[in-house]
Amino acid sequence: MSNTVTIMLVDDHAIVREGYRSLLQKQAEFEVICEAGDGNEAYNHYKHYQPDVVVMDISLPGQSGLKAIERIRQYDGSARVLVFSMHQNPSFALQATRAGALGYITKSSEPEALIRAIHQVAQNKHTLSADIAQALAMEKLGQEQSALDELTVREFEILRLLVDAKSNQAIAELLNISPKTVSNSHYIIKKKLGVSSDIELTRLAIKMNLVNLLDLVDEAPGSE
Repeated sequence: MSNTVTIMLVDDHAIVREGYRSLLQKQAEFEVICEAGDGNEAYNHYKHYQPDVVVMDISLPGQSGLKAIERIRQYDGSARVLVFSMHQNPSFALQATRAGALGYITKSSEPEALIRAIHQVAQNKHTLSADIAQALAMEKLGQEQSALDELTVREFEILRLLVDAKSNQAIAELLNISPKTVSNSHYIIKKKLGVSSDIELTRLAIKMNLVNLLDLVDEAPGSE
């Protein structure tokens, strides 16, 4: 039986994937067999290539990595996914785990942490980077953080898209649900987070590090 761990890299930046590939290919026991730039491609490639480990960013165009993880896990309940993300908010790690990921490593971690995490996930073990583990271990995350953790994976995904200025119709199409479901979830999200308007929702998302204020400026009409 081969000891080689086959890997699929999922990130929407080709140059970033190339960097990861270069790092991982230096490990004799790793083989990067495919890459994907978005969630749909990741799902289709997983079905075709059947990698041992998926190294997945969750900030992807269209459907996020969270949705991709759910779809892959629905297709293959034994799929082993490691999230490799810039997001250091522990809520992202919590939602990734709920979606089915075995591990969560932040991109600020040392390269050795990623290599070690891939080994652990390949063995079907749970793993977290040190910064995320410390954040999750804190006794008190605060009322807002706790409220955020009460969101379901779908609600968390809808929140991400709402803050990204997507319309209910666009969100419905991306997540393959009805606009009515989006509208209902929109209401529930605001109620759970204790806000009464979308402006308050966006402010809270920025405060909780769910979105970067500069990203919103860059994406605003006429900002280019």
